[in-house]
Amino acid sequence: MPGNPYDDGKFPWRTAGALFFLLSAIIGFEMGVSVSERPYIVDASLLTKIYYSLSLFVIGGVDLGTPNGGPLFAQALVWLAYFGAPVLAASTLIMALLQALSPQRWYLRRLKDHVVIVGDCDIALSTLRAIRKHNSKIPVVMVSDNHDRLLIDEMKQNYGAIVAVGDISHDYFLEQLRVSAARKIFLLEDNSLRSYEAAAGLMARVPGISDRVVIHCASLRFMRSMENTAVAKRCEIFNTYHLAASGLVRSHMLQQFEETKSKDVVILAGFGRFGQTVLEELQRSALGELDTVIIIDRDAHRRVLVADEQMEFSGRYRRELFEGDIAHPEVWERVTQSVDLSGDNIVFVLGTGREEENLRMGLWLRQKHPEAMVIARTSAESRFARQVGEEHNIVSVSITQLVEDNLPSQWTNL
Repeated sequence: MPGNPYDDGKFPWRTAGALFFLLSAIIGFEMGVSVSERPYIVDASLLTKIYYSLSLFVIGGVDLGTPNGGPLFAQALVWLAYFGAPVLAASTLIMALLQALSPQRWYLRRLKDHVVIVGDCDIALSTLRAIRKHNSKIPVVMVSDNHDRLLIDEMKQNYGAIVAVGDISHDYFLEQLRVSAARKIFLLEDNSLRSYEAAAGLMARVPGISDRVVIHCASLRFMRSMENTAVAKRCEIFNTYHLAASGLVRSHMLQQFEETKSKDVVILAGFGRFGQTVLEELQRSALGELDTVIIIDRDAHRRVLVADEQMEFSGRYRRELFEGDIAHPEVWERVTQSVDLSGDNIVFVLGTGREEENLRMGLWLRQKHPEAMVIARTSAESRFARQVGEEHNIVSVSITQLVEDNLPSQWTNL
């Protein structure tokens, strides 16, 4: 578990001060200092001296009387404890009361060189986990409007995050977050327009902050449409499916392509945001390895037209479209009539939003095509899906884990 982020990794002065005053009193008593109201303390046991030394933090020296006897240096140590211990105890109590009355304001006002993560979706939690893997001390503020106590407790206790509730678009709240002193600001809300709006506000408020701002854009079409805006040009923009697709191609598919002698046939079963970004990444990093790409989707023709608007289709490989449900056997009959799926150069990517269907079809395809690579997608990490994959030679991947594993190191290694 990461350390307390509220200490900013600094030296624990209060703990050290308490130990110093306690040891000062004990050493003074051990060196022969007595007190007017408890003269017998000079001959008492070490445990008794420790007890009376601890009492200084509660009632000071009122109950013990004034120090006398012993070396001058020893008396000075006891007098130091007389004054220091109650002052330290009182200041600690005052701080605790202030934190209890207004904890968010108290913690936020001390922030410096910290990380701000706006959002409470999966990508926000993945970013928090990835940062904590590299740095357990850096203060992290999670800005959330979710009042789920379990989620808030997880962020606080498991990952040492400060959870703040507020609107990132408000100037007063931004001032509380001390964004001008932040090391990195992640705008990871599901509402893409809201994230761009917050980035524009940050750029207007703090000149030069744009290179510290990272924006997650949930909509691929919106992200591509905003490419020529000032926010997109100055800030770092990403989409979870882009990260997941690039991670999938690099970590699994490229090795498969290299091991097969013939060019490969890739079947994208599901052509939503994930399937489109997988194809985009294949064209970017494995174009020379592709023989045929087959796209299966209930709305295949429309989705391909939309993708072609924003992503240039390469004519260096054959592309086939099949409209229908991947769970319908008739669709696969048409696919097998169009393309030979009997070799070892076949890759099935089951990437629909229906996780159960992806896993079920993965098992069915594994039986039908034992030499092929079968990839089944889930959204969140699934222990059961991973176990099934290991048992039946299916590559089970989750969007959440792919994103977390492929976040750029400059974002997380802070």
